[in-house]
This record gives sequence, C-alpha cells and structure tokens, in this order.
Amino acid sequence: MNAPNDLARLAGSGAEGVKLLRGDAVKLEPVRWLWPGFLPAGMLTILGGSPGCGKTTIALSLAAQVTRGTKGGGRWPDGARVGEAADVLIWSGEDAAPVLAARLRAAGADMARVHFVECLGNGESFDPGRDMTLLEATADKLQAPRLLILDPIVSAVTGDSHKGAEVRRSLAPVVTLAQRLGCAVLGITHFSKGTGGRDPVERVTGSIAFAALARLVLVAAKVQAEPGEGAEPRRVLMRAKSNIGPDDGGFAYALEQIEVEQDVEGQRVRWLEALEGSARELLAEAEADPANPDSDSATGVDGFLRGVLADGPMAAKAIKADADGAGYAWRTVQLSATRIGVERRKLGMKEGWVWALPVDPPARRRNEDAEGATQKGPAPSAPSVASSEDGEVF
Repeated sequence: MNAPNDLARLAGSGAEGVKLLRGDAVKLEPVRWLWPGFLPAGMLTILGGSPGCGKTTIALSLAAQVTRGTKGGGRWPDGARVGEAADVLIWSGEDAAPVLAARLRAAGADMARVHFVECLGNGESFDPGRDMTLLEATADKLQAPRLLILDPIVSAVTGDSHKGAEVRRSLAPVVTLAQRLGCAVLGITHFSKGTGGRDPVERVTGSIAFAALARLVLVAAKVQAEPGEGAEPRRVLMRAKSNIGPDDGGFAYALEQIEVEQDVEGQRVRWLEALEGSARELLAEAEADPANPDSDSATGVDGFLRGVLADGPMAAKAIKADADGAGYAWRTVQLSATRIGVERRKLGMKEGWVWALPVDPPARRRNEDAEGATQKGPAPSAPSVASSEDGEVF
C-alpha cells in the first residue's frame, strides 16, 4: 500500500477518513427462525447430500408447511408450530414445474402460496447468478415471502464455483435478498465424489465458501435398512454446521409416493424419529455399508486400510493418525476393519493394540507347517484376535 497516494486519492474525492461505529451504539438483534434450530430467517442455509437421498423432496416438504401455516395444519418435523402461512419461491434448474408441483401437492402445500421462478418479464431465461436483484424486487411485492429454494445453489455462481472469491461475490446478492426480505434461503447441492469420511461441511461441492457463507448446513444421507422383509432404506437429515445454534442432531425420514390426482403421483417425506449425534458419525456408518447404493467411500476406505497394512502389522495409534490425515473418520475405519477381517491384537496389559491383515488359510497352514518342522513339540497357539467392537486404540 502506498500511503501518500492513498491520502491524495481520499483528499481528491472529498472523503474525510473512515467512519467508525462505536460498539455501544450497536443494537443487538436475536436470531429469527423459520424452523427453530434448523432454518434461520434472513440467512442462507445449505442442504447437501448424495444423489437419491431426496434433498429436493425435503426442501419441498418444508416449503409445503410454510404455505399451510399452523392454522392449515403445518408442522415442522419436530412437531413445532409453523406460524402464519407465508409465500414460497422456488427456482429449479433440474426439475420441471409439474414434477415439483406434484411433490408439493403430495406434501399438502397451499399451491396459491407457491411461486415458481419461470423467466424474466421480457421472456428471457432467469439466471440466478445474474438476476437475483430482479428477483428480490419481485419477491418484495408478495404478501409474505418467507422461503426461497435454489436448486442447485451452484447455479447462482457466475464464475468458477471452486474459487472462494468468486463464490462469495456471486452469492452476495442471495445473502442480501435474505437479509432485506427476512426470507430464509435454502440452497441445495450435492456432495463431491470421493469425499467419504471427511467432515460433511468439507464435502459440499465446489468451494468451501458455500458452507462458509451459510449460517447453517444440513446434510441428508441414505443409511442401511433395518432388518426385516421388505425393509426400505432409512434416511437421515442432520445438522452439520451451525453458527447460531446446536450443530448436531436431526431426524430420520422415509420417502413415499402417493397419488395426488388421477394418474399423477408425487413423492413426499414421512418424518420419523429424532436423532442424536454428529452428522459425520452417522454418515460414516451409512457410507461404510457396502450395500448402500449411494456409498462411494466403502471401497476407498477398504483400499486405504489394506494399503497401510500391506507391509505387516501396525499399531492402531499409527493407523488412526494416517486415517485422520486421509480424511477418514475413525468409526469408518473400524467398520472397514470388521468388513475385511482385520485381526486386532492386544500385545500386553500396558501395550497398545496392533492391527494386521488376515492371513489366508493355505498360507496360514504353510506357515504353521514350517514352524512345526523346526520346533519340538506342538506349535504355540496363535495370539488371540481382539473382538472389541470399538477396536481399542489406547
């Protein structure tokens, strides 16, 4: 910075230094919520997850409750009252309006309160990366705009969605719309491929700036079905980040199809029990399940574990350190160890645990025969394999 030149520029512009706001003059404001704890009003929320877990259907289910209000029977998944019925705006670059309308109808929405962003007044296509200011002006004319859904949120970025500066600049009008109208904005996105095991916030596609700008990040995932004939996969919606409240917990849910009118079906969410725990833990268990069709991480963590153990037994502490560096949750690695049959041995009362790849039966027999040929008496028994569910480290 060239201070003399900067002072000359300010003098020429008529500016008189920088205006400061004293701390005791700042008016404190409480956080306003659309859905308390999960969907803040006047702020950006991100909803991420793998394909097929029903992210759009979740968003539309929440939208339907907003349009109904408490008097129309609207309830949040935790049973909380919705409040006064309000308007919802929806822009989708992936689904046609009739498909979305069928899902909204299935969720019981008041369709007179639903507004699909179709195009500009001159007939040109609406571009969320260019026309957000125009949308704000139009939404301001509605009776009570309380929720805007952008699907996908990455479409609001005009430049490279992997560059933080461009993401922040492009999403500034979205954040401004939320603040000025007091409207919750819910942006839908996918997880990046090959990110299983990492912190869910880091898995949001594109730049980390998406999750950084959002005050709250929700994630959805499909988990293993409960045992039983005809059991359907369970799904979970969890808080992964929140700067304004708890950042864990969530709800289980199922997706179902119902007929909304003759020959027309719509998908809707059926909310189940409340869940405790962190999003990372639940996603780790879901994605470590090889039967999970949405998992792209089970083979990855199996390969990682086989790789670190390829040269022989290794201390569990060292494996955990390598797993942290590779971005795999320890619970994911433990499930992988069970899946591929890793042997876990305790060396002594004061020693740590050691993990080793299983020896195939023919090789084990050859090793035992060789040991027996050089020793008198029976060969010593093999060390016992730990059956601890947690695969103790310390």
